[in-house]
Amino acid sequence: AGNARVRLVWDTTSADPAQRQIDSAVALAKRSGVAIVVAGIEEGEFRDRSSLSLPGRQEDMIQRVASLGKPVIVVLVGGSAITMSHWIDKVGAVVMAWYPGAEGGHAMADVLLGDENPAGRLPITFPFAEGQLPLRYNHKPTGRGDDYADLVGEPAFPFGYGLSYTHFEYSELQIEPAVVGPADRAHISFRIRNDGDRPGDDVPQLYVRPVVTPVAQPVLALKAFGRVHLAPGEERRVTLTLRASELRVLDERLGWVLSPGTTMILVGASSNDIRLRGQLRTRAE
Repeated sequence: AGNARVRLVWDTTSADPAQRQIDSAVALAKRSGVAIVVAGIEEGEFRDRSSLSLPGRQEDMIQRVASLGKPVIVVLVGGSAITMSHWIDKVGAVVMAWYPGAEGGHAMADVLLGDENPAGRLPITFPFAEGQLPLRYNHKPTGRGDDYADLVGEPAFPFGYGLSYTHFEYSELQIEPAVVGPADRAHISFRIRNDGDRPGDDVPQLYVRPVVTPVAQPVLALKAFGRVHLAPGEERRVTLTLRASELRVLDERLGWVLSPGTTMILVGASSNDIRLRGQLRTRAE
């Protein structure tokens, strides 16, 4: 009729299996010219994480392999942000594979061998530490600084970030028309040049920032993006379209209004890498 407890104690003198696996990985890396470490996170229903670092002893494995002095590439598998502060400065490259599916291995091999030039961009923000959360690019003005006593307020990798095997330059921003009404559209065009020696895709991103609004709005908001393939040395004019209706805000009475004023037009390679700036004026409804 009472409660009972059963306690099982497993007494073993065998070596830690995780340590054996790490030692085996280090031994293999020692015999190799380049080390590729595939790590990842556990996600799913009732699998919330209190820490954004790699679970288990994966960080130990990365640091042990990196200590050999060989070129190290870390491939991360998962669907959310991962903190990397303890090891990222010790490796040569990090590739976020997400959940790549059945052909993910072949795709990753093509990227790592240079047969394909990656062009993915982050749809989320990666923090340095959990204490920065919530951390997003489109937050509203706070009226204070974002830094901490022991850490910067900037993310480790911002929204929209991504590298490739080449580099792109932006120039010659044009905004037409310069003034839009409620039913109008503005065409934002600019030139992109592939300054590298490899063909590749760039993903230009269009953000807006209102100068003055009747109610608080995000300090930055993505409104459009594109994708353009350029050969080495090739240059092309890209046009992104912004509807005036996308600049409307909910007023105090929860009605959509297009307020007269100035909106900053910002074009760049990520939310933290703005290359071109201009202004667009709006007429009242």
